[in-house]
Amino acid sequence: MRRSRRREAEHVTFDFAPMVDIVLLLVIFFMLTSQLMSQDRTVPLDLPTASSSIKDATRIPTISIQKNGSIFLEGKQVTLQQLQTQVKTAVKNSGGIVALRADQSSNYGVVVSVMDAIRKVGTVKIALATEEK
Repeated sequence: MRRSRRREAEHVTFDFAPMVDIVLLLVIFFMLTSQLMSQDRTVPLDLPTASSSIKDATRIPTISIQKNGSIFLEGKQVTLQQLQTQVKTAVKNSGGIVALRADQSSNYGVVVSVMDAIRKVGTVKIALATEEK
């Protein structure tokens, strides 16, 4: 006896909800990482160029000096006195290294006074930021 089987057409469905969740998580991930990577570039500066620039991916505290003499530590404006106290705590986490980004047309006296304030903290290495030629 022969059995005849009728196969009913099965409807294949694709659930988009998990795919949308994954895409949204990826978008959030890339938004957060892009903001963390560009944190030291929040203060717009015209950096001097150097052919011997070294790209360093380690996270070190960044001090920025604008052309008008404004001083920023990690993107937040500070005075020279505040800088000295706040650098002390930031240097502990970076192993004694501080990045100094100064506009190429900024006042040389302000740059020297910032470097002096950093040196008063203790044994600190100052990395001068430049742009690659």
